[in-house]
Amino acid sequence: MQHEPADIAIVGVGQSDFRALYAATDRPRDAYALAAGALREAIEDCGIDKNEIDGLLCSRVGYDRLATVIGLQHPRFVHDLEGTGRMSGVALQEAVALIASGTADVVACVYGNNGRSARMRYGGEGGGPTVAYDEMYGMTSPGAYVAMMYQRYRGMYGAGEDALAPLAINNRRHAALNPVAVLQEEFTREDYLGSRFIAEPLRLLDYCLINDGAVAFIVTSMERARSLRKPPVRVAATAGMAHVTNYYTAEDFFFSACQDVASRLYRQTGIAPEEVDCLQIYDNFTPTILFTLEGFNHAPRGEGWRWVDEKKIRHDGPRPLNTAGGHTSESYMQGWAHHVESVRQLRGEAGARQVPGCATVQYMCASPIVTSHILTNDEAATR
Repeated sequence: MQHEPADIAIVGVGQSDFRALYAATDRPRDAYALAAGALREAIEDCGIDKNEIDGLLCSRVGYDRLATVIGLQHPRFVHDLEGTGRMSGVALQEAVALIASGTADVVACVYGNNGRSARMRYGGEGGGPTVAYDEMYGMTSPGAYVAMMYQRYRGMYGAGEDALAPLAINNRRHAALNPVAVLQEEFTREDYLGSRFIAEPLRLLDYCLINDGAVAFIVTSMERARSLRKPPVRVAATAGMAHVTNYYTAEDFFFSACQDVASRLYRQTGIAPEEVDCLQIYDNFTPTILFTLEGFNHAPRGEGWRWVDEKKIRHDGPRPLNTAGGHTSESYMQGWAHHVESVRQLRGEAGARQVPGCATVQYMCASPIVTSHILTNDEAATR
């Protein structure tokens, strides 16, 4: 049976206790064990039988070994996605396409990462066709590229030295309300300005974490979802577009690709940016949030740094943003945990950080593959 994308839902979510896993260890944790644990939690969350899963999409762990670990021998479709942050949105889009086409009925999307205990650095390792030219200028990590983009942004739009502070502070404030967030101690604007530069103008508090953990979510048709344990979260629409270069920069801060994705997404759903109740934005570094807000018409172009008032973007404000603590404070699961937080907000399961009356959530990722989805609950469907 084929389905329209709007007839497809996320029905189960699971994730690690990131805070507990941040404890020091003298050997790398097993990413497959972490991934299996997150998937087990997602299966329990929705109440399906494990053997109903007939699609398996994996990132940072391979489908062959993971399938063996979890005892899933005959899925109808399997695929390994590269271990980059842009893939979390792609994974959901691929799951939706598989179900819409009838290729699979129940798709598990799974991510596992032992980056902290394996002492990964996310930069400086080399690789890529322009690396010999990049290294001589210190461009050895994504952070350096984003710092360069933000320097350009500041020059064009006049953002001040503390323009990113509200974003870092907001993430930490939300993380303080999240029991599994890695970093929970709140800080002030003065603390932010006192933190050291990593790649100027980006400071330590603008950078994502490196931590261990895993995330899983399960996707199926709305028809199947209605018989499961938890209220389904409908994928009202999803869209994407690549911005392809040999390096991690875009002169327009991914604006043109974001605009294309945004126009299709808002047209498909009939939902305007200001009607979205909660924003989950991929934030490998805090400037990415500004680029995303502007690219998806939540903030005027060049004015994102003025738009992000601390009272506006908190969980009980008018434009809640990254309510679990984001990549700088909750964890760096490369966009995957943002999807879990989206589901929990729409179910009303976010506890102290719950957005009142949350019926629509938008996930956005401004990167070399721009993706975005609008997710809704049943209340939104009847508005």
